[in-house]
Amino acid sequence: MEFADYIRTPKCDRVVLHQPLCAPMDGTLCLTGHHFIFSSRQSEEDEVWVLHRLIDGLDRRPNGMMGGSLSVKCKDMRILVLDIHGVEEFNNISHTLEALSNIDDIRLAYPFFFRSSPSVEDGWSEFSTEHEFSKLIMSSEDWRISHVNDDFKVCESYPRRVVVPSSVTDDELVRVALFRHGGRFPVLSYRHHKGSVLLRSSQPMTGNQRRCREDEKLINAALGSGGQKGYIIDTRTQNLALTAKNRGGGFEPESHYPQWRRVHKPIDRHAAQLDSLQRLVEGLNDQNQTVDRWLGRLVSSNWMSHVKDTLNCACLVAQCLDQEVTSVLVHGADGMDSTLQVSSLAQLILSPDCRTIRGFEALVEREWLQAGHPFTTRHRHSVYAPPLTRDRGHGMAPSFLLFLDCVWQVTHQFVTSFEFNDTFLLDLFQHSYASQYGTFLGDNVCERERVQLRERTCSLWSYVNRPEVLPLYLNPLYEPNKQVIWPSVAPMSLTLWPGMYLRWSVDLTSQNNALNRAHEIHEEHVKLKAKACKLRRRLQDLQQEAVTRDLLQPAATPEGL
Repeated sequence: MEFADYIRTPKCDRVVLHQPLCAPMDGTLCLTGHHFIFSSRQSEEDEVWVLHRLIDGLDRRPNGMMGGSLSVKCKDMRILVLDIHGVEEFNNISHTLEALSNIDDIRLAYPFFFRSSPSVEDGWSEFSTEHEFSKLIMSSEDWRISHVNDDFKVCESYPRRVVVPSSVTDDELVRVALFRHGGRFPVLSYRHHKGSVLLRSSQPMTGNQRRCREDEKLINAALGSGGQKGYIIDTRTQNLALTAKNRGGGFEPESHYPQWRRVHKPIDRHAAQLDSLQRLVEGLNDQNQTVDRWLGRLVSSNWMSHVKDTLNCACLVAQCLDQEVTSVLVHGADGMDSTLQVSSLAQLILSPDCRTIRGFEALVEREWLQAGHPFTTRHRHSVYAPPLTRDRGHGMAPSFLLFLDCVWQVTHQFVTSFEFNDTFLLDLFQHSYASQYGTFLGDNVCERERVQLRERTCSLWSYVNRPEVLPLYLNPLYEPNKQVIWPSVAPMSLTLWPGMYLRWSVDLTSQNNALNRAHEIHEEHVKLKAKACKLRRRLQDLQQEAVTRDLLQPAATPEGL
């Protein structure tokens, strides 16, 4: 079916747009295959473009023969209201937006039709698995890059290449994959400079007293030959782990894994996080409430508790790796959400490279995109999806948003330790839900290769790293910090992220102006510093010339000789 078949009314005049923190605008609404475009009558520069893929839900309020109001609720938590004249136009536009916003085939998504201007670098190859993994095993004979998943038959959600202990053969990896949920066997995620390592996987299938000696060999190989101990951090409660065991899943029993100590650091599941985010957004959208009620709804949403639990677990993993110099295996049930949140946040705490823009891009690529976080499934809908559409059993969850929120909390506590700013994180959130770039499309590498994402779409990293774009994401207060940073998870240390949750309900113009002024001051400081260095070098050159000239002059002849 062609896009034109969905569009019943491609253009509609006399439409009034109501958007947050702006005066109503009268203008023309145009519908294309991937956007709806509103153009104001007052000014040609006032245009609003919204990707259909960004639409989360629609609320129709008919007004008899006059038409009606259509509330367009977006996945970025914004609500746009369109006042449309005429019953036929109102119904046609409603049906068109509903149909185009629910197309599931990612091959029909906008990135396959978008053509970007040429970039200096190719974002698709900038963070290749071979390049990233070679840095993990550099100067170590204990680890190797395995090609066991070259055809994606061992684990569809893993990339073609994974890093595993050198002592474990590919045949043994196949047997371990059969023992782990979804085939997600333990792989190396991070090597700390002190020698400890971080592994991640899914839960073992230990139900019915199952055992896999190859699995035991694999994770024991991560400990080395010195008889060290390790920690298994399970992101489920002990009751959930026991329940999973009754269904065939489970956890590593101490009798079979005597070198490992299991610790439960629970992080709530998908449905709980989505419910909390929905309650949070509902509270923020209520403009007619007292301060006490607003604070009460913020607390009762439980969203900040998810932030605290996730950061707390990541800090524990980082503490084991750095202070106890003990290796860690992290997993929950499927190893695609809380596992990736914890492994990536632990690296942010420990590694200064991850606090740069390119380092953070590499972290997202390695620990989320290559590691098989199902972005298309998780982001199919968000907080505004209708109850019938929001089928919790099909895996919708704000896992990536929760990760970005935790990152922001750390940047808020260590303002000068991060090269990137708030805008960078906000744009990553926006592009992960709907974008002209193909980076976040698909559920795993296998699916992306099947639809030829690399050949047919542009990479977000190519855009972000352009010389004219990159300055927008720089933190003017950045000073490289090579030390480990330890964020606080105390209640008074965590705060609601205003740039994310308040941008559609509170006017943040003064704060943004202050940040822009900080950027200007920083640029002026850099220019003055460069000029001072240039003058200093010139002064040194002049001094050297004076010394040389004095040495070359002949000595004065004494009188009388």
